[in-house]
Amino acid sequence: MTHPPRAGFGIMTAPMQVGYHDVLRVWREADAIPEIEHAWLFDHLMPIGGDPSGPTYEGWTLLSALAAQTRRLRLGLLVTSNRFRPPAMLAKIAATVDIVSGGRLDLGIGAGSRPGHPLARREYDAHGLPFHDSAHAVGSLAEACTVIRRLWTEEEPFDVHGTYVQLTGAFCNPKPVQRPHPPILIGGRSAPTLRVAAEHADLWNIPGGDIDDAIARSALLDRYCTEIGRDPASITRSIHLPVSYDRPGATRDAIGEAIDADFRHLVLGLPAPYPADVVRWVADELISTSPRL
Repeated sequence: MTHPPRAGFGIMTAPMQVGYHDVLRVWREADAIPEIEHAWLFDHLMPIGGDPSGPTYEGWTLLSALAAQTRRLRLGLLVTSNRFRPPAMLAKIAATVDIVSGGRLDLGIGAGSRPGHPLARREYDAHGLPFHDSAHAVGSLAEACTVIRRLWTEEEPFDVHGTYVQLTGAFCNPKPVQRPHPPILIGGRSAPTLRVAAEHADLWNIPGGDIDDAIARSALLDRYCTEIGRDPASITRSIHLPVSYDRPGATRDAIGEAIDADFRHLVLGLPAPYPADVVRWVADELISTSPRL
């Protein structure tokens, strides 16, 4: 009898409304707890919750610092906004972080914030970044994934004359540590994003929400994989689940539902402020007690 892959757990610490040393404390603790296999930040330039003028750290800069302060955890951004950085620049940043981490990066990437999210939208205006429509966002995401993979794997400079990406003499040196390249995690739930995931993703993450919706979106991803001749099982299914410190039973139930729905990469979102020994609590109260493991 073939058993499904074992579920693996990680944490997510949204780097807003917290201090650097608070995040560092949690990641160092997680790095020493084997039940936690991966850790994530998000990619926003301004808060999307709480005090709108509160602190928010730039995700890739903070990720590189945390990569240098940890030894075991796989790490990434859940997920990078493809709207923020040109893909060739992102490939260079990510290669650097993979080297700093000793080959522990998962590249999380998505189309970027929904146009209807006002707290997310304002960060584009505040930083002078263009905010194109959804079709542009998804189309440019597909081109970005192709360009980033080529930069990580090709040994000679190349040009790109795409619809959204124009490059002359593109080249990335040094390459990432991981071969052939760091895994690519694509996050999102829209049908157009799932089509991009079917073509490019090693992992697909859905940002929580209703489990029935997650199951339906996963089935749609299966369909898109089949249409292009890809084995749907080659894409690991990932889900972000918010943690409740006050109602751990509800979080355990959500974990069980996700595992029953064949999500094998579970990211547990930790709300700030972080209690002392929060990661040990997660391991003992949420992971070790799960009846599905």
